Amino acid sequence: MTKSVKKTGSEKNTAQTPGSNSMWGGRFASGPAAIMAEINASIGFDKRLYAQDIAGSKAHAAMLAEQGIISKTDAAAIGKGLDAVRKDIAGGTFSFSAALEDIHMNVESRLKDLIGEPAGRLHTARSRNDQVATDMRLYIRDVVDALDTAISDLMRALAGKAETHAATVMPGFTHLQVAQPITFGHHCLAYVEMLSRDRGRLRDARARLNESPLGAAALAGTPYPIDRKRTAKALGFSGPMRNSLDAVSARDYVLEVLAACSICAITLSRMAEEIVLWTTAQFRFVKLTDKFTTGSSIMPQKRNPDAAELVRAKPGRILGAFMALAVVMKGLPLAYSKDMQEDKEPAFDAFDALALALAAMAGMVRDMEPNTEAMRAAAMTGYSTATDLADWLVRSLQMPFREAHHVTGRIVALAESKGVRLDELSLADLQSVEKRISIDAFKVLTVEASVASRTSLGGTAPRNVKKAAVEWLKQLKDR
Repeated sequence: MTKSVKKTGSEKNTAQTPGSNSMWGGRFASGPAAIMAEINASIGFDKRLYAQDIAGSKAHAAMLAEQGIISKTDAAAIGKGLDAVRKDIAGGTFSFSAALEDIHMNVESRLKDLIGEPAGRLHTARSRNDQVATDMRLYIRDVVDALDTAISDLMRALAGKAETHAATVMPGFTHLQVAQPITFGHHCLAYVEMLSRDRGRLRDARARLNESPLGAAALAGTPYPIDRKRTAKALGFSGPMRNSLDAVSARDYVLEVLAACSICAITLSRMAEEIVLWTTAQFRFVKLTDKFTTGSSIMPQKRNPDAAELVRAKPGRILGAFMALAVVMKGLPLAYSKDMQEDKEPAFDAFDALALALAAMAGMVRDMEPNTEAMRAAAMTGYSTATDLADWLVRSLQMPFREAHHVTGRIVALAESKGVRLDELSLADLQSVEKRISIDAFKVLTVEASVASRTSLGGTAPRNVKKAAVEWLKQLKDR
């Protein structure tokens, strides 16, 4: 993911002096008030778009030359100058000016310093409206690609854990109450499936946003004989957007990616919540090393799962970014309004937060080690094999399931009154409820037998889990 450029000591934050900003031409005789300059400037955050802005400008200049709108000599000078500007920004030596408002004018102003008059020809047949729309689509496309890689890495970590622990028994929960035995590998693969859908949503959004607004100009197109298909292809877009008004007005692609990011963050938050629970003294299901835990300033015994807790909190920021932009956009008339400048800061923050959360979760998954004894002991509580007994009654005694459910419930009540597990009851105890029960019923009452029996597609049987984990690892290889 493209990272924001660090601030330098030479960054200027003062309001421009009267007439100092040439971008307005002759319409304005003086510069804005200091507070106007402050609220209007976006360079403090949109400078992270520099690589995309320069890429778009290079493609535009090359197209202008090919169409005979500017000379090839000027286009070559522009391209060389833009490369120099990009090198300066990447190297941290560029002096940003708040008086120039945004990344577009900062780049163009510096380009003029470097190459002179040809720089003034770069903005022919385009506007900052289609320029920023192009930059944002390019940037978010890069973001989605980086998030796709990060999600794949987390999926690999989970699938690897699942392969190793395909037969490690743990309790499955409903209502956070012990329900049925499952395996730790099966639990890990549930998140792999969830993350695959998160990944799919982002990929779908990428396909929809991958159209080029460049050449739409301010809102109505341009009289110049430009080739929008040429610039779209040069920038890796599937093609140009078909309506110039839509091209500069749309921010639904930002909302869609933020929505997908929000759902992914919720997936991570649920996983993080389980890690927080599992590391408690009450659960003791997994242990995290010093790499992903912190201590207490007053209690020397504490090992806090702070990384998981912070991942658990990230959806607040990410969903908040979606809501913030939704509120900005909900009442805007077409085409461009300055309100749309507010699309960037929350989106940038959300993308950064999700990238960090994905990396932290992948690290925790690889770091955590399950406490197999504690997991198995917990799986044996809560009469978790009761359903297995009901299924045995159905299979062995041809009992209708509803009747088997009732009989098993009475057996559970008996075990509860005696303070024992189901497998600790005697055969006489079982036959006191249903006289046809034989000694074979005890074979299904162990947690290992329970998980081994769940061989249906998608079930928790260790052989199922092992096979699914291997398939996922093969699918995710080199992605």
